[in-house]
Amino acid sequence: MKENQSEVTQKGGISRRKFLVRAAAVTVGAASLGFSINLNGRGVSAAPAVYAAQGTYPDKPIRLVIGSAPGSGPDIISRVLAERLYGLWGQRVIVDSKPGAAGIISATQVLRAPSDGYTWMMLTSQLHIATEVLPNVKFDLDKDFASISLIGTVPYALVVNPELPVKSIRELIELAKKRPLRYGSSGNGAAEHLSGALFKRLTGANVLHVPYKGVSEALTATMGNEVQFTYGAIPAVQALIQAGRVRALGVTTLTRSAVLPDVPPISEAVPGYQIHGWYSVVAPTGTPDAVLTQASTAVAKVVKEKQFGEQLVALGINLVGSSRGELDTFRIEERKRISRIVKDAGDEIKEIK
Repeated sequence: MKENQSEVTQKGGISRRKFLVRAAAVTVGAASLGFSINLNGRGVSAAPAVYAAQGTYPDKPIRLVIGSAPGSGPDIISRVLAERLYGLWGQRVIVDSKPGAAGIISATQVLRAPSDGYTWMMLTSQLHIATEVLPNVKFDLDKDFASISLIGTVPYALVVNPELPVKSIRELIELAKKRPLRYGSSGNGAAEHLSGALFKRLTGANVLHVPYKGVSEALTATMGNEVQFTYGAIPAVQALIQAGRVRALGVTTLTRSAVLPDVPPISEAVPGYQIHGWYSVVAPTGTPDAVLTQASTAVAKVVKEKQFGEQLVALGINLVGSSRGELDTFRIEERKRISRIVKDAGDEIKEIK
């Protein structure tokens, strides 16, 4: 098996030691989450449930393709999902990493696979954004991929240089209307860029976007006051917040994060403000309806289990475990939201780094 493929074996999953080692370091990519995380390593029962005996699907391993590198946020979530699905089905799930082009490469490969229910893809907000801003994408994300389940959403935190004389979103807006401020991102079209573009449109604040090569560079620039603020996944900024190297003013979701409970949603000061990262599971269009429903039921069941959430708590993910129809609706709403933000950003968005 290729090195970039990870397999959950029929002997009860990867060992606790190997799982913790592989999951220890998580880094941010453009528009994707990055962070350091230690999972609690809780495994599934060695005796799988009799779920698979109730039907013929799945009767062979399922391949779950992700568009990010091993150790990334999608990879960590996919490994945990695969482990727990084995406990439910007694069938292997192979996590296949195909990084590159913000997920375009992985999506293209998935569409070449048979629509038989044995090839899934981790559809993320990163790929969703990429299809809005990259030219000449050869597929239609909405038409070519059928929904299985929304795993969850992840907030970003707006963080400022600690010497900036503001301690709330309202104070930041007031300051940005008095004098121009700069915010950093991991590149044109990245999630942090869109977060700032939406902030600018809804508040009228005078803020200038400054792209960097990655989120870590944008955070370094914020700490050095090259830019006054940036956005980051909570696991990427949590240690910096605790060390006083940046100050968190708000989160981009409509609700507070359990990881940063004292940080309010930006929407409390800016009505209508909402942007987040998210993870979902899809399959090629044409996959039998009954198979999609079985897959959706299983994924949703696993995501809602207490153990699943405990293994991913450090990511700050708001778990959902949706139905197929709920994910369909979510994808439509996200498409409208991102399309509007990209349109408003105009010439600022030229490519995803």
